[in-house]
Amino acid sequence: MNERPIGIFDSGVGGTSIWKEIQHLLPKENCIYLADSKNAPYGEKTADEIIGLSVKNTELLLENNCKIIVVACNTATTNAINYLRSAYDVPFVGIEPAIKPAALNSKSKTVGILATKGTLTSALFHSTAQNHAEGIEIVEREGKGLVELIEKGELDSEATVSLLKQFLEPMLDKGIDYLVLGCTHYPYLVPVLQRLLPEGVKIIDSGEAVARQTKAVLEKGGLLNNMALKGKHRFFTNAELSVLQRFVANITDHVQVDYLDF
Repeated sequence: MNERPIGIFDSGVGGTSIWKEIQHLLPKENCIYLADSKNAPYGEKTADEIIGLSVKNTELLLENNCKIIVVACNTATTNAINYLRSAYDVPFVGIEPAIKPAALNSKSKTVGILATKGTLTSALFHSTAQNHAEGIEIVEREGKGLVELIEKGELDSEATVSLLKQFLEPMLDKGIDYLVLGCTHYPYLVPVLQRLLPEGVKIIDSGEAVARQTKAVLEKGGLLNNMALKGKHRFFTNAELSVLQRFVANITDHVQVDYLDF
């Protein structure tokens, strides 16, 4: 039972930022990761479409005997996780933008959030913002076009830098001191963001918190893998193999990346 893998899915390569945190915290766990790059970005789709894709990914992971499923996509979490939890008898861990820690620690009382349209327009996002950001001005920007560039491996291209400058300008004009990354693709842009942001602006994402929550759920259910060996990790993509390989290379041994038409 405990050797069964952790299942992880995202609308592409972005959720590998979550996998890295899980693998770091839980090195004995086996993982299966689905990169649904063929359908990226989820943020441009309707709620029904996002639920349908999330169901497809969930059922494929369950066919591979996964003991827990991490929805490593902000858009899929905010639009589909309630449905998934009601439909399947397996623990789910989702992702929400890290509004709460940013709001609690902001001294300027102004926080920027860079996310997809699907996340920013969801009911779960708005309830999170209302519950945790009282007295805080939230400056939202849809990162339109960023996921597509990251999916092509363009982390530091002229087009990527130009878009980021465009999205950051209104946030900086408002005086943000925290930037919340509301998409699991965006942590790969942190080196560029650090160059573009003033020194006093802190960047925050949900990766570490998701890994801790995954560990807590596994512990509570008696599902931790207690084998002495390091975990094995299988990655599947329905798009270009080389891009996904680039994002998981040199992280750990026992990694296999394959194409799968799903």
